[in-house]
Amino acid sequence: MKKVLRSSLIIVLLSTLLIACSSQGGNSNPSNNGKSNTGGNNNSQTEASGEQTGYPLQTDQKLTYWGEITGNLVGVKPTHQDVPFFQEWQKKTGVQLEFIAPPSGQGREAMNVLLASGDLPDLIEYNFLGDFPGGPERAIKEGYIVRLNDLIDQYAPNLKKYLQENPDIDKMVKTDSGSYYTFPFIRGDDYLKVFQGPIIRKDWLDDLGLPVPETIDEWTETLRAFKEKKGAAAPFSVVSKPRFFNDSGNGAFIGAFGVTRGFYQENGQIKFGPAEPGFKEYLNLFREWYKEGLIDKNVATADMKAVDSNMASGATGATVGNAGGGIGKWQPLVEGNDPKAVLVGTPYPVLQKGDTPKFGQRNQSFSSEGTVSITTALKNPEIAVRMLDYGYSEEGHMFFNFGTEGVSYNMEGGYPKYTDLLMKNPDKLAPAQAISMYARGSYNGPFVQDKRYAEQFFALQTQRDAVSTWQKTDAAKYNLPPLTPTPEESSEYATIMNDINTLVDEMTLKIILGSETLDQFESYIAKMKSLKLDRAIEIQNAALERYNNR
Repeated sequence: MKKVLRSSLIIVLLSTLLIACSSQGGNSNPSNNGKSNTGGNNNSQTEASGEQTGYPLQTDQKLTYWGEITGNLVGVKPTHQDVPFFQEWQKKTGVQLEFIAPPSGQGREAMNVLLASGDLPDLIEYNFLGDFPGGPERAIKEGYIVRLNDLIDQYAPNLKKYLQENPDIDKMVKTDSGSYYTFPFIRGDDYLKVFQGPIIRKDWLDDLGLPVPETIDEWTETLRAFKEKKGAAAPFSVVSKPRFFNDSGNGAFIGAFGVTRGFYQENGQIKFGPAEPGFKEYLNLFREWYKEGLIDKNVATADMKAVDSNMASGATGATVGNAGGGIGKWQPLVEGNDPKAVLVGTPYPVLQKGDTPKFGQRNQSFSSEGTVSITTALKNPEIAVRMLDYGYSEEGHMFFNFGTEGVSYNMEGGYPKYTDLLMKNPDKLAPAQAISMYARGSYNGPFVQDKRYAEQFFALQTQRDAVSTWQKTDAAKYNLPPLTPTPEESSEYATIMNDINTLVDEMTLKIILGSETLDQFESYIAKMKSLKLDRAIEIQNAALERYNNR
């Protein structure tokens, strides 16, 4: 009997040890291929205390979610609720969402109305760093969104783990005072930082015996040829929503004159592009182009639908766009009108042939667009935090980047390969549109983007070549990291820049469209000075110093 009791006790002890070791071993997911660097066990539903640790969450709480629908799906699906990705996201997290979407391209205006109404949704997908006057610290101080530090510490183990393992990114996603304010979008590889630039009809160039333009003079000659010999009614056209000739439109050409539309750093000092001489040269160029009919006559109001239509009809032969949502979307459209049509990316323009472009699109690892903040309207934010933390878990990483296994991707040799539903869509959607239907890898959101999405998203060789071409700039030297004013500075800075940006938009519109002469540029500079531009630059310089010391 004693031997039996001793044997039984040993078995119980061994079993206990095995269970303990198993519970501490973590959740290993070989399909992740080591890409997400995120933690979290998605299979266990509760801990011994009853606290929820896995997905789907057990809750009846329904959250309201405000955000624009991606441009890739404009005209494809009317609302988020009609998109399979958002339907599945709710199922996987166990949290019901009621979506509120502003009109496409009018997010900033709609946000102003929303905040003024005082009737806030629970979650807001918005760029509080770049598009909210005064930045996130002011949004927190004025009671629109909540400071997330304690909430992330308690209820977002996956995001917390990722930021602890990536201190360089952790530095970017918080303010100078150390406030976390949003669930960030993070580019998980350098390859993902460049995706946009000038795009042109290569078949037209070949027909006309013209090279791919590199200099501003070559661009002028090319657009003239498109107008005169190809009958293009709008040789060059770009999206002007939410801002006239917004950064994605004029940024590609304004850089040739050594400036950008906003702030940049040079020789250790911050400068504001519209107050520099190069901006006047840019205005002169686009003024002449517009006068000559080389730019879409409706460019002041052109939205994405208008540019899509111009590209599809052959009215436009050059634009600025993304490799995926631009070339990927427009290539089948132009082919529908002309089977020989080919779109390619061109180098960022320069003044002197052989020069390296000073500027060009190049994003940081952290992007403030597509990020999600929690508003003060939500009194019990735990479920919201846990739901948003899903995107940084192993399972969520795969879902956001590739969708649902067996539907939008299959694992092949440890690699998540998109299915024909996305790459050869039966409804004849372009890959950029089809991927956006079932996954979110192709546009910003609360997750870590995976390079393997881009390797497939850029299905055409012309897309991959375009990215390689657009990467050849010096933008990394001059671009600013994500800066935040202090709460004390934010109101002052917001007031100054709201007035100055309104003035710059007015100046740009009037001079390019010809309602004012170029001679008025100096008077606008004087107005910027009177609106305390120097103080705004001083605040930015101080913010840069603080960022470098974070």
